[in-house]
Order: sequence, then structure tokens, then C-alpha cells
Amino acid sequence: MTAGSVGDSALKLVLFDCDGTLVDSADLIHATMVATFREADLAEPALEATKGIIGLTLDLAIATLLGRPLDAECSRLAERYKAHFIASRAPSNFHEPLYDGIAELIDVLAQRDDVLIGMVTGKSRRGVQRVMETYGFERHFVTIRTADDCRSKPHPAMVLECCAETGIDPASTFVVGDAIYDMQMARSAGARAIGVCWGYHGRDGLLATGAETVLAKPGDLLALID
Repeated sequence: MTAGSVGDSALKLVLFDCDGTLVDSADLIHATMVATFREADLAEPALEATKGIIGLTLDLAIATLLGRPLDAECSRLAERYKAHFIASRAPSNFHEPLYDGIAELIDVLAQRDDVLIGMVTGKSRRGVQRVMETYGFERHFVTIRTADDCRSKPHPAMVLECCAETGIDPASTFVVGDAIYDMQMARSAGARAIGVCWGYHGRDGLLATGAETVLAKPGDLLALID
């Protein structure tokens, strides 16, 4: 599918988060965060704390874990995190597994004439490209915004830029994610906020921050779109 013309009311845009929604990367992200904090002689974050910041851009995620505003050290730690993360990708058997049912959902959506697929993620552009290449998603995703492109979630910039690029109104856009930041971002942009239960934030938190529903499994999105 290609992007529609501006104001095309027949098309719907589905914008997926990546980590915790399409791929399960919590263990890798946490191990990398622990290595980064340990190197800097900082107290290592707990796994649940790391899961809580997945979805934010890296510098803001680190600041949140440290419990302070963004500063120079947060930026420095973000760069060290990137170095550790890149090193972890060296083994040939490295992968971030898709959640069950995601590949099938993307295939079905890609065959529809009334749906465009995109991504809005706190992941880096490099990380997104790895996911795209690993699972052959490049041909399906027509618009992507990453941590390298936009302000951090929950700011609505990622959604609004994808809508502008595809010519689809936010009201006809579904933001699908596992984090409260995804729900807040969707609501701020005027898009429909759809939570998922298989990621890193709980159902109650998603509903409290604006999710109109929380999917039990990926295929449930199809009935919602229809």
C-alpha cells in the first residue's frame, strides 16, 4: 500500500509501538540498562522499573529511572547505553522475538486496501531497521517515527507527523501500544488509543490513561478496525 491523498476518509492508519507491542525486548533492554548503570557506579534498576520506562526516548527513560530532570549525565549515559546495546547485537543469533500472532496480524493488515501501517516508537532508527529487516516488514510500513525523529512520547508529534505524511486524519488513526505513554500520545493527537495486554504496562494503567480498550490478542484488532 502507498500513502493516501490528504483527507482520504476511506483509509485508516494503524500506528504500532515496537518494544512491548510487536517485539519482546524487555530482557535485552534491561540487561543493557544494568550494564550502563553499573559502569557509571549507579544503583542498578530493577526489571520492573526498566519495563516501566520502555517506550520513552532513551535520555528521558534514564532520567526517569534516576528520578531527576534531564541533564548532561543523562545524555552521557544514553550514549553509553547505545554503545552497550550495539555491542549486544554482535552475536549472529541475536534477535528480538515477535509476540505470538503479530506476524499474522501484519500480513492481514497489509493485504487490506483500506488500511495503512506505520510505527511510532521510542526505539532508535537503527533498532527499528533491524526489526524491519529481520521480519521483512519494510514493504508493509509506510510511515515510521522513532526516537531519532521526534520528541519523546507522550508528546503527540510522532502521531501527527505520520498522519500528515499519509494524509489520514488522526480521528481515523489507531495507535496500538503497551505503554501508558502510547495512550497519552494518542489522546493528545486526537487518535484512537488501543492498548495491548501482552506488553510491559498493566491493563488498569492503560485504561486509566485513555485506552478505549485493551486487546487480549493481536487478532482482536481486526474486529475493532472494522
